[in-house]
Amino acid sequence: MKDTKSRVAVALTTLLGVAGGLLAGAQQPNNAAPSSLPGSEAKVYKTVGATKLLLHVYQPADHKTDEKLPVIVFFFGGGWRTGSPAQFAEHCKYLSARGMVAISVEYRVKSRHGVTPRECVADAKSAVRWVRAQAQELGVDAQRIVAGGGSAGGHLAAATALVKGFDEPGEDLKISSAPNALVLFNPAIDLSGLPSDLGFGEQKPALSPQQQVRDGLPPTIIFHGTADKIAPYTETIAFCQAMKRHGNRCEVVPFEGREHGFFNYGRGDGEDFKTSLRATDEFLLSLGYLKVVNGNTR
Repeated sequence: MKDTKSRVAVALTTLLGVAGGLLAGAQQPNNAAPSSLPGSEAKVYKTVGATKLLLHVYQPADHKTDEKLPVIVFFFGGGWRTGSPAQFAEHCKYLSARGMVAISVEYRVKSRHGVTPRECVADAKSAVRWVRAQAQELGVDAQRIVAGGGSAGGHLAAATALVKGFDEPGEDLKISSAPNALVLFNPAIDLSGLPSDLGFGEQKPALSPQQQVRDGLPPTIIFHGTADKIAPYTETIAFCQAMKRHGNRCEVVPFEGREHGFFNYGRGDGEDFKTSLRATDEFLLSLGYLKVVNGNTR
């Protein structure tokens, strides 16, 4: 295991070598929802009225669609009100270089579309369902789909696995919207203490992952700062304990003294970004979703 970790570290250092020098000066993603992200292909996964929702697909180099690769689908944070899929662009670049198809999803938010968190959850489920339905075209394994996200996006990723219902009307519910693994960054996991003005209304318990824990849920890793005042660290610990009581794999990686959003590309000196990405790599390796060959990538 120690040898595997050292080889993962080499791969991470190599793949982030150029970006590493830019970490300290990088800016946080703005509120815009871009129509394209460099290095990705934009695809419409859902149309609601006049709104076309995109997901941004990062393919590994030389990937042929008959090679069914695992895929990770990221949801950005922003309190269900704002945010941009650019938040996870660097995560996608790294993981696609490691041999996964990686996707960053646009979903409806209050500031741009006037929606409530219910619609955000519906969009997240639509995105995972679309990826599974388009597995052959994308060259992905429909049974190795990872959902990831940060903050409100972490809630959405968790909701695709735990929350029942809230599907978009008219979709083929025979195609599951549930992922096979979860990678969460300071997620909003227990909604019970959130203010009422966020728009959950009486649906808050049904939309709260903490209240939906049961047997048979996908393996989960959660990165969380112990000083987080927005999504309390203690709630993630309680969630993980509940997951384990039900026989599910769940692990928490604490970041001592870190506040909300510590993991973002461009935050501070970039060490937390790299550390959490390295641990993500190791988690996906443990599931067999990534490979280490000759001390490097696939």
